[in-house]
Amino acid sequence: MRSLVSGILAVWAVIACVSFAAPEPAIVPRPGEWTVDVTFEHPEQITLQRTADSKPEWFWYTIITLTNRTDQDVDFYPKCELMTDTFQIIPAGKNVPPAVFELIKTRHQSKYPFLERLEKADNKILQGEDHAKDLAIIWPNFDVQATAIKVFITGLSNETAVIDHPIQKDEAGQPAKVFLRKTLQLNYALEGDPTIRPYLKVAYKDQTWVMR
Repeated sequence: MRSLVSGILAVWAVIACVSFAAPEPAIVPRPGEWTVDVTFEHPEQITLQRTADSKPEWFWYTIITLTNRTDQDVDFYPKCELMTDTFQIIPAGKNVPPAVFELIKTRHQSKYPFLERLEKADNKILQGEDHAKDLAIIWPNFDVQATAIKVFITGLSNETAVIDHPIQKDEAGQPAKVFLRKTLQLNYALEGDPTIRPYLKVAYKDQTWVMR
């Protein structure tokens, strides 16, 4: 009975979070707002064999390139999450050994010789193509039942918004404030037998900017 109630509450929480209207990013940036240019590779899989006797561990990653074509050096405080259609949300870099990044760096050495790990990137993006950043974003393996994923990359813009939370209240009994940042959302479908990870194909659907 307790698990049933918990499940119902979880469903209500999800519905509440996705049903209220969030603002959309501005079509024309307001004075002082900026967004860096971004290109990206589609997610790939990579395995880590810790020892000869251990089982391979699966990880997912994408590589993004950020170019600051604004008229100023900008602050860079990134956040990236992967969300499955089974409502699993995985922060980038969590439980990812440094050895995984080294494998990725070796794999892409010819195209991205100055590849950095997202969590280790400097908190400034200087102006111009000479200062473009190539960043690896890495996640541990996720739910094998997932048939679609969304990748959310925040920190590419300083555009923000504040809205009222649909449920939570502050100490004064007023709606709690929710602070949103302009975020790049990448949508993918997963094709093939999800239990056979090496043969799972990632199909790109589309991208959009959201406030999240």
